[in-house]
Amino acid sequence: MVCSGKLNNAMRLTALDELAERLGLRKELGVAEARAMYPMLEVAEEDPAADRRLLEAIADWCDRYTPLVAFDGKDGLFLDISGCAHLFGGEKALLRDVLSRLFHMGFDARGAISSSPGLSWAASRFGEGGVIEDEETEHVLVSLPVAALRLEGRTVDALKKLGLKYIGDVIDAPRAPLTRRFGPELLLRLDQALGREEEPVSPRRPVASLSAESRLIEPIGTEEQILAVTRQVAMSLQPSLEARGAGGRVFELVLFRVDGRVFRISVGASQPLREPKFIAGLFSERLQAVYDDLDAGYGFEILRLNVLRHDPFNEAQGDFEGDRQGEISLSVFVDRVSARLGADCLQSFQLRESHVPERAVITVPVMESLPRRKAAQDIQLPFREERPLRLFATPEPVETILAEVPDGPPQIFRWRRMQHQVARSEGPERIAMEWWIDGNDAEARDYFRIEDETGHRFWIYRRGFYGQALDPRWFMHGVFA
Repeated sequence: MVCSGKLNNAMRLTALDELAERLGLRKELGVAEARAMYPMLEVAEEDPAADRRLLEAIADWCDRYTPLVAFDGKDGLFLDISGCAHLFGGEKALLRDVLSRLFHMGFDARGAISSSPGLSWAASRFGEGGVIEDEETEHVLVSLPVAALRLEGRTVDALKKLGLKYIGDVIDAPRAPLTRRFGPELLLRLDQALGREEEPVSPRRPVASLSAESRLIEPIGTEEQILAVTRQVAMSLQPSLEARGAGGRVFELVLFRVDGRVFRISVGASQPLREPKFIAGLFSERLQAVYDDLDAGYGFEILRLNVLRHDPFNEAQGDFEGDRQGEISLSVFVDRVSARLGADCLQSFQLRESHVPERAVITVPVMESLPRRKAAQDIQLPFREERPLRLFATPEPVETILAEVPDGPPQIFRWRRMQHQVARSEGPERIAMEWWIDGNDAEARDYFRIEDETGHRFWIYRRGFYGQALDPRWFMHGVFA
């Protein structure tokens, strides 16, 4: 069986099983040519999206070894295991465990451990793999083909034409002529493989500032068991948070299922937290919302708690009158509701630097704005009584039956199918639009505070001026109490 895909405007082979390789087929061979050689060949169209999802699932599974997991093209992963190997009995034991587990899950995987990503890449794809010590670096590379340096195909072909088929040939060749002929990439890749040049590995996920995990002897699967272990792991995180003088704001619970599938559950807190019971309480609310979609299968064998974000922890003691009790209760309420229904379920208002009324205030999650409430209370903001209690997000058109010309308020207008007779008015208050957003042609607004004969008060504005090419239009922007 082989897979095919479109390459250079032609259908070519992109993947082969072991039997197809033994028959002499190779990647990038045309499908028509392959069928002519073997008419009974089974060809399946490739699915890059499904391949990517599978690779992401394997990368999630590899998080059990290290949080620093990066993608390597379409069919590989880089794992930075610095400081992690001793947890698994050393580098050889770790590599053996990774490949053994993947083999039992049905994958034919190759791997290598070395001091540089380039050397590991070359040894796992073109060599025998395994653990390579620093003093063995050059000995391993010299017998590998030049394609193991991660070069472009045309560069590899040009090197072969010159008789430089193996990396050992390139190592022994003068560097200046190679640079003039092939550019700096060839020697850069060579130095990266030899460990002379640093090569950063970018993790696919943000690295947690703090992390703790529990590897279970017996898998767990019930909601009560998960919460109990979560609280235990949170207790092991508390000393680290106290040492930093910080509390967690965003937590992530990672559940590793026995068959390799990984589940991630995130919760946030409006105030920095470090108490295990409060952290477990947030996950209790979240699990009640998502547990039905959480397929425990044969159970979870590893449970990890990550602190994705932390802020300074306020250790000031409250007074004896208990004035902070209301603030604490509000924080607990916000955290519980946000964990159950999502962070966007509760919104609050935040001021912005804009004189256009509908842009002067935006809504943000309460969880993000609550820590700043105390600081905001110390700021004396000007209270403008002329602004309406309720401001419409989108101004509503108003039909003006009678209005003073040129700059007066309306005398009779119709809004929402009801006619209003104006008894009192105040204005105009002219507000110019923001030319850097609305453009130079944006029309200014003249706002009026008006009251009709029944006592209802409105905030209405006229856009444009009488005597221009287009008649001005009136809009209702808000209502007072």
